[in-house]
Amino acid sequence: MSVNQVPLARQVDVALEKLSGELRGLTAGTIVLQIRDDAVGRFGIRHLPVDCGTSGQGANGMSVPQVMLLRRLAVEALRHKSGWTHGEISYDFVVKQDKVYLSVQFESNYNMANLMFRFSPKRQDRKEASSE
Repeated sequence: MSVNQVPLARQVDVALEKLSGELRGLTAGTIVLQIRDDAVGRFGIRHLPVDCGTSGQGANGMSVPQVMLLRRLAVEALRHKSGWTHGEISYDFVVKQDKVYLSVQFESNYNMANLMFRFSPKRQDRKEASSE
């Protein structure tokens, strides 16, 4: 089974499952997923290695249930993605007072060279048009 046969929601869930060990050590950051042909390519987390200003309870990062909640919210957010197959999904997250907050940003990418290639006439068509 190829990656293109697996639904994007399942791919996002698998990527976040792979990152769960790293997420358990964080209180804030950005998860980045690069999408090509509706398939997850590269993925990872952007975060500051030192969490300044956080003290007391919750300073050790997310708990396992909070990571599971983050995964569920990330997959549910895919309902808002429509009409594009290439781009990037960014999930900004923060844990405050033992609650997980998530903000999602979708970025669609298109390649003009691919569009122009599709609309340019074939050589055969150009020869026939010039001979008329």
